[in-house]
This record gives sequence, C-alpha cells and structure tokens, in this order.
Amino acid sequence: MSEPGPMVSGRYRNRPLGQVRRLVRRTLLAGLVKAGARVKVHGKQNVDGLEAPFIVVANHSSHLDTALIYAALPDHLTQNLSVGAATDHFFMKWRTMVPPVLFFNAYPIDRPGRPRNRNNRGMSQALLKAGVPLLIYPEGTRSRTGAMATFIPGAARLCVTRKIPCVPVALVGCADAFPAENKLPRWPRRQVHVAVGRPLMPRPGEGTAAFTRRMERAVVDLHDATADRFSMRSLAVLAARRTRRH
Repeated sequence: MSEPGPMVSGRYRNRPLGQVRRLVRRTLLAGLVKAGARVKVHGKQNVDGLEAPFIVVANHSSHLDTALIYAALPDHLTQNLSVGAATDHFFMKWRTMVPPVLFFNAYPIDRPGRPRNRNNRGMSQALLKAGVPLLIYPEGTRSRTGAMATFIPGAARLCVTRKIPCVPVALVGCADAFPAENKLPRWPRRQVHVAVGRPLMPRPGEGTAAFTRRMERAVVDLHDATADRFSMRSLAVLAARRTRRH
C-alpha cells in the first residue's frame, strides 16, 4: 500500500495544531455539546496506561458522536486522535472539510460503493505506522434509528495486521438526542451516555472475522449494560422498532 508520508508527518502529528484542536474542543465544541445533550461518561479508567497507536471503535447514530468520544477520552489520547470521515461527504468542498479537520484531525476514508480517490489508499495504515491513533465507525455510516448495523471488517483488519488494541465505546441515547433527520439536537436536552470499554487485543491466531465479531460484541454489551442501568432501550429493542417501521 502507498503511504502518504508527508501528510502524516505534517498536520496529523503536529503538536501546536494538536494543542489548538484541544483548545477549540474544550471551549467552542464543549459548549455546543453541552447545549445539545446531558452527558455522562462511564469507564474512563479503562484506558489508563493506554498508548498510541490504537483504534477507537463505536456505534454511530448522531452528529454528536465524535464530539462525545473526544470529550470522554483523556486529553493525551485525543491530542492527535484522527477520525476517519467519508471522502464523498466531507472532503469534496472546503466548507465541509474544515470543521472535521479543525476539530477532529480528520482524514478521508472512501466508503464502499462510492467514488474512490487513489491518494487515500493506505491512509489508515500509514497513520497507525506513524503512531497516530484512529477513531473508526465500523458500521460505515450513521444509523437512522439508533439500531446498530453489522460491523464491516476494516478496523479489525488494521488491529490484526498491526497487532494493536482497539478501544470499544458505546454511545447510548444519541439517536434520541440528535436524530439523523434533525438539523439541531432536540429540546429539552436528552440524556446520553458514553461507555468506554477495556482495550481489546487480537489473540494469537485470531483472524479478522473473529476479531470483528468480538469487537462488535463488546460494543453491544457495553451499550446494553449501560442502557439497562439507566432504563433506556437496548439495541435489540431499537432493531425491533426499525423492523416494525419497515
């Protein structure tokens, strides 16, 4: 795979830029998230001692999700954390590219079935090789109902290939707080929960498919344990509602 070395050694690992991103997230972005939802974080201690490179994986149902994950993790883990963002949605125009790059150190990912840019090939591998941790949503797109789709294997393949951990994160209540069809979060603010799990390492001999399923199971278990604790809907209930609607 080709490696975009100059890009990786430039803005993705730039310390001053990382400090600017942290400042922007702590002020402007934190205020916006606080205005949009009442947030509780669980399991932050599970990433004590974690060092880059690693991959954060999570369910995805709202435009709040990425900001919530960055706010939930310790600063030293998010300074250069780079989120994979759809090339066809975020990187085609300056006005859609600047916010994710400024806030989240975003890099382009070509989605299946969409036009591909050969310059993006190998980007995830190159970033990890350079020590840049990644945030990837293995469903590939936002859920419109809060139900979770089957994980595609890209994130797991990276973990298995590079022998690095993934951090499972479950986001609970985000689809209610900021539905996909809304332009703004709902009011009054809804409660959302961010549950951070213990890092998972690929086991000796464990292939991509098996690690994908284990990663997915970890997110489901985190989500449903948190949902049960706070009397919120499980992923199975959300999936059943989606089926009835169709």
